[in-house]
Amino acid sequence: MSALSETQIKAYNEDGYFFARELFSAEEIQLLRETATNDHAMDQAASLRDDGTGASVRLTLWNHPGDGIYGMFARSHRVVDAVEQLLDDEAYHYHSKMILKDARVGGAWAWHQDYGYWYQNGLLFPNLCSVMIAVDTATEQNGCLQVLKGSHRMGRVNHILSGDQAGADLERVEHAKEAFPLVHCTMTAGDALFFHPNLLHASAANRSDDPRWALICCYNARSNNPYKESHHPSYTKLDKVDDEMIIRVGQNDAQRARVDFANLDSDDRSATSLSDDPNQ
Repeated sequence: MSALSETQIKAYNEDGYFFARELFSAEEIQLLRETATNDHAMDQAASLRDDGTGASVRLTLWNHPGDGIYGMFARSHRVVDAVEQLLDDEAYHYHSKMILKDARVGGAWAWHQDYGYWYQNGLLFPNLCSVMIAVDTATEQNGCLQVLKGSHRMGRVNHILSGDQAGADLERVEHAKEAFPLVHCTMTAGDALFFHPNLLHASAANRSDDPRWALICCYNARSNNPYKESHHPSYTKLDKVDDEMIIRVGQNDAQRARVDFANLDSDDRSATSLSDDPNQ
């Protein structure tokens, strides 16, 4: 990916997101999908997040990108260089996660802002960026991401617990739905979505026969180093890699799944630190 266009930067600033269609090739995505679906350690590390209705979303998270194929995606110039344009700063890897929304059983994500709970980790500013990479084709039927276009301009809103998830104050969300267009972010495998940490987003449950897995790489600006320790890292120099490293590492069976997964059930306190009182 070359430098971001003025149109993409304007969309990020005004809408809170933009699509980078076909950012990754079919071969690159196939290697990522094969690695993830056959990764026993990823499956074992997956945690369940109750969506408040009794259904759950599975996800696996890791703080440092590592030297496997997951890290090659997160450290690739085509992603990190673009993020640094948006942050206007050096970016470091805040964490990555694989959202494992399986066919028929994948639960929903409540309406939320990422900064709504990252704020709890000692980050003074919402100068972060997330990049969602479609591992599978994402449709309305299999629970694609939904966003309220432009809602990041509201700033951070109060968040409360919704099941095991951090959910934005529903009263404010309902009014936001009247003020901002709802967009279903349908994506083809290999597409990427760059989005602002204050963008309100959610997703419906997957009631289809097709899985909807997605890799989300999250970045923080060096100047936004957290003032306290949390389960996500403080500034750590990110070593970018050439784009061709995705295929080179992905074809190396001994290397491609190399990463240290986090224990979300014991370490993650971003959501559980929230009160169930929206005024707290």
